[in-house]
Amino acid sequence: MKSSKGFTHEFVEFIPDTIEEGKIYVSIAYATTVHKCACGCGKEVVTPLSPTDWKLVFDGETVSLDPSVGNWSFPCRSHYWVCNDRAMWAEDWSQARIDANRAHDRRAKDKYYGVGERETLAAAPQKASWWRKLLPW
Repeated sequence: MKSSKGFTHEFVEFIPDTIEEGKIYVSIAYATTVHKCACGCGKEVVTPLSPTDWKLVFDGETVSLDPSVGNWSFPCRSHYWVCNDRAMWAEDWSQARIDANRAHDRRAKDKYYGVGERETLAAAPQKASWWRKLLPW
């Protein structure tokens, strides 16, 4: 397991054009955090804050993000938790686990934002029985 990497954090209204290595920028106004990947590859990591994405904890001194940050589309494929201004390394995931997690995230967003059977049936009424066609109406 890699050793943990320290971050500093900065609360900002707008994310700056230049992201400093080792700093997590937190915009409460835009419900977003941005930092450079903890592995040192230089890629920028954006973590939107929402009920279906990441949650930010500020304990008065440090920040933590939940859930873990999995940079599966980056060449480095880094995976870590941001806990008390530190990157704590986590295990690599198989592609099957990544795909399952992405599908779970999509379902959670659909459920939270009200996309479900009614919208699905309205989008494809030709496949629904006559009474199901009336359901969205």
